[in-house]
Amino acid sequence: MDSKERLEILKEILLTEEREFDKDLVLKIEKLKSRQDNLSDRVTPILDERMDDFVENMPKALGPVITETLKTEIKKSQEAVAEALYPVMGKMIKKYVQAEIKKLNEDINKRLNKTFSFRNWFSGKDNNIDAAALMYEQYKARIEQIMIIEKGSGLLKANYAKRPTLDEDMLAGMLTAIKSFVEDAYNQGEMELERIDYELFTIHLQNFSNYYIAVVITGIYDDDYKDKLEDVLLDFAQFVVNKSDLENPETFTKKLKSYFTDERI
Repeated sequence: MDSKERLEILKEILLTEEREFDKDLVLKIEKLKSRQDNLSDRVTPILDERMDDFVENMPKALGPVITETLKTEIKKSQEAVAEALYPVMGKMIKKYVQAEIKKLNEDINKRLNKTFSFRNWFSGKDNNIDAAALMYEQYKARIEQIMIIEKGSGLLKANYAKRPTLDEDMLAGMLTAIKSFVEDAYNQGEMELERIDYELFTIHLQNFSNYYIAVVITGIYDDDYKDKLEDVLLDFAQFVVNKSDLENPETFTKKLKSYFTDERI
């Protein structure tokens, strides 16, 4: 046997072993794949069932925890939440009240029109309207001064007045004292004083969480004017005032002046 024949025999032996190894490897891979498919068929329904149980039971299990966590967080930041909600809630309540008053007013007007339409035909109604309009223009409500006052302490945080007034800080303290005295005297829980009348002046008080706005007004302060004023003050609180403004009276005063210098009401 020459070397060439030996080489051929060796080659054949090696190739045979390699083929057998490849076959064995392929068989193992196929077995593994088959086992994986079988495992998937068994596990998938179990996982699906577990997932369905999780989706169904998660709200029951986590709901109380999430609710309790939210309550805790809201308690921690009560002032911030209240300050953010005050203007929004105030507007919602105002809209509801205004809608109800409008319905009542329309109903009353219909009844009055039916009752007095014939009589008004022969009366000098136009002259009366002109006189009333002139009278209203003469005595219409005008803002003389606006003060932002911190609740509790009575500290003046911002002030805008058309004309120089007496000691604004003392006035802010007096208003807070009167407000607190009246609210404590009536002891009505969450009710707050909203108006003080002093000779020719009406002081409108708009309450918020950490502060209140005192608006000194001359002229006819009727429900229509009050509604408009409340809307303006609520917009001011919601869109202009920041929480940091209470700590920076100078910036707060600038905002107050720029917002109310032009006639908004």
